[in-house]
Amino acid sequence: MRHGENEQDAPSWSKRGAVAVDAADRSIVRPVALVTGAARRVGRAVAECLAARGFTIALHYFRSRQAAGELAEQLRSRYGVEVAPIGADLTVAEAGEELVARVGERFGRVDLVVTCASQWESVPLERADGAALERAWRTNVLASYVPARACGLRMVSQDEGGCIVLIGDWAIARPYRDYAPYLVAKGAIPTLTRVLAVELAARNPKVRVNAILPGPVLLPEATGQAEAETVRRSTLVKAIGSPADVADLVVYFYEHPFVTGAVVPVDGGRSVYCPDEAPGSVG
Repeated sequence: MRHGENEQDAPSWSKRGAVAVDAADRSIVRPVALVTGAARRVGRAVAECLAARGFTIALHYFRSRQAAGELAEQLRSRYGVEVAPIGADLTVAEAGEELVARVGERFGRVDLVVTCASQWESVPLERADGAALERAWRTNVLASYVPARACGLRMVSQDEGGCIVLIGDWAIARPYRDYAPYLVAKGAIPTLTRVLAVELAARNPKVRVNAILPGPVLLPEATGQAEAETVRRSTLVKAIGSPADVADLVVYFYEHPFVTGAVVPVDGGRSVYCPDEAPGSVG
């Protein structure tokens, strides 16, 4: 069952992963998930999906303080889980370290981290100078590397280990125009995934690291009907995806301890085929 479909009837527990939980049982320790960039878009869907399954949520935000607070209240009310909004500017390395430290101080552990914080900025090549690349690097690599590494080292000391899921972009395989700094930065995510998978498993084989490369799962609000139809036709499955497609794969990674070092596109097939007329800017 996909997240968001008949949620009242969906199981609220996870059978596998770092810790098995029952959302209705308040006497047990629930697994703790840190979701960065959780106030909006895909990060929000991931946080909702995990809350529905009984996770305690450390809900990171940067500028979206009000949206994060409102989401936290919704998740507490609907699922009866603990949700802690925590603000941090992850383009600053020390802030990322402090974010993970605060999660550890509050909850005593971290079982799952999903790095959704990112910035998708259009910059024509003529203006894609070193400053633009540095900006993209901080928002898309540093913002993933620091919390993933810090959480991973904490997971090493946990008997159950833990699970890290990094969020990349399908278009690193088929680059589109006017996003050079962004795509160069996102291109580091698969390497980061494999490096952390190797390094952390050497310290605790129960710590796993995987990545998701989303495609057109949530189009920009300004996307017109004609453009959306072009995107739909550009996928092999002739459909536009949903943030739930990403959230469900996060749950899969958490619940399947034999999967690590995997980099999985969730793009309707666009990474292997995309017609020339398909606009990349909404992928």
